[in-house]
Amino acid sequence: MSMTLSSSAFAAAQPIPATYSCTGRNVSPPLTWGNAPASTKTFALILDDPDAPSGTFVHWVIYNIPSASSSLPEAVPPSAKLTDGTLQGNNGAGELGYFGPCPPSGTHRYFFKLYALDAPLSLPSGATKDQLVSAMAGHILVQAELMGTFSK
Repeated sequence: MSMTLSSSAFAAAQPIPATYSCTGRNVSPPLTWGNAPASTKTFALILDDPDAPSGTFVHWVIYNIPSASSSLPEAVPPSAKLTDGTLQGNNGAGELGYFGPCPPSGTHRYFFKLYALDAPLSLPSGATKDQLVSAMAGHILVQAELMGTFSK
């Protein structure tokens, strides 16, 4: 079986509720995953919007999520380090944590990409998507994806 990623807030390829966007509370949606390999040491998640006018916009970078985890709650605080040791990176706005969907026009696609990794990453909090992708090279066991859409 392959690793799964889902949200109780929206179904795959369906609209993301406004509460998780810049027009609402701008908090992260709840996410749940399963079927990760037994050899998983940590998880990492990237949320991005490939439909942004100036190129892919990064909405969330979060990593070193403990292997015992199978979910992220709604409204993960924008802290550098969470109580379980999870670290957050900088989004495309240059801020720590989650930045909700906020397309200037039209309907955009938002890809939540979860990676099961074979090792913790030696990255400080505040890493960018590119730094995370580089650090994950050679450590990705499997990945899962959940896509949602949003328009203002």
